[in-house]
Order: sequence, then C-alpha cells, then structure tokens
Amino acid sequence: MKRIFRMIKKKKGFTLIELMVVVIIVGILASVAVPLYRGNIRKAMASEGAALLGAVLTAERVYYAEHNTYTTTITDISTTGNKYFTSFSVDSANANGFTASTTGTGDAAGITVYMTYTNTSGAAITYGGL
Repeated sequence: MKRIFRMIKKKKGFTLIELMVVVIIVGILASVAVPLYRGNIRKAMASEGAALLGAVLTAERVYYAEHNTYTTTITDISTTGNKYFTSFSVDSANANGFTASTTGTGDAAGITVYMTYTNTSGAAITYGGL
C-alpha cells in the first residue's frame, strides 16, 4: 500500500489526454469568439459611416438655413470622408428632407450606410452589409 502512495506522490504534470481536452476546449471557445469579434469590428466600421452622414446632415442643415431647401450637389456641402468611408452621395433632396448614403472601402467594403432625413421626423440611419 505504501508503494502505491509513493508512486502517486512522484507523479507530476499532465497526461496527454488532459492536454488534448484543454486544446479542444480552447479551440471551441476560439471558434465562437472570432466570428463575434469580426462582427463587432464591422459594426465599428459602420459607425464611422454614420458619423460621416452625421456631418452631411449638419452641412445640409446649414445649406437649408441659407437656401430654404436641401441640395443634392455635393460641392454645395463641404465635408470630408473618413478612413473607411471616404465619399458619400445625396440621392434625393427637396424642401422637406433628403436621403444620403455612403459605401465602405477597404476592410469595410460591402457595408453601406443610409440616412433619411425629414423636417418632421428627423434622421433615420439604416445599415446594409453587416
């Protein structure tokens, strides 16, 4: 009996099976975490597009204050792009509101951000490609 206890006390470290179980658990956790991480990165990139359209909204409201209508001419409203969203377009505009959109470039390719603004209900932002 004493011999068995001595053998147990001398045994140190992990067995191959124990190490494989840990590797499998880490692999499962990584397979769940990586897609969630990438999704959050794309949402962060899309928020940069929303910030660009927020600058467009401010520029359009300044233009509206001076001309009593919104414009589709990009040169009439001066705003610059960001890292992933470098340009925008104002698709339609009248005295009641406008619609604008921007499409991502580089790592944000495939993400499109849309803004619809009306004088009565304000701005609504929607995302595509997330």
